[in-house]
Amino acid sequence: MAESSHGELGHLPSFITAPGETDTLFVIVVVAVILAILMIGVLYLKLHALPEHMAHSSNHTQFQLVAVMGLVALFTHNNLFWILALFLASIQLPDYEGLLRSISESLEKMAGGKTDEAVAEAADIAEPTADEATKAEA
Repeated sequence: MAESSHGELGHLPSFITAPGETDTLFVIVVVAVILAILMIGVLYLKLHALPEHMAHSSNHTQFQLVAVMGLVALFTHNNLFWILALFLASIQLPDYEGLLRSISESLEKMAGGKTDEAVAEAADIAEPTADEATKAEA
């Protein structure tokens, strides 16, 4: 009877181990699953940071909006925020700050080139001080 049980063990596949031995197939599968989980996590985080990388070369305000929308999408698991951040990062917003600065410089030139100090002095002259206001009321 011992020979028949030994003969049956000879027909088993090689990945089945005897009691007390290390199961190499199990070890290989565990290592493969852990590596797959880590690789999928890295891929997910790189894909999630894609809008921020795209908006990095744009203006500061647009980059901040995209970064905040990406964080909201990450913490709420709401994909709409990530899609909106991707769209916002893919377009180039006009530079309104530079446009307004250009308009103010042009208006300054048209006004005779008054500097900021001259404008401040003109504002001080136009607004009476508290002492002058009480003297004028009396």
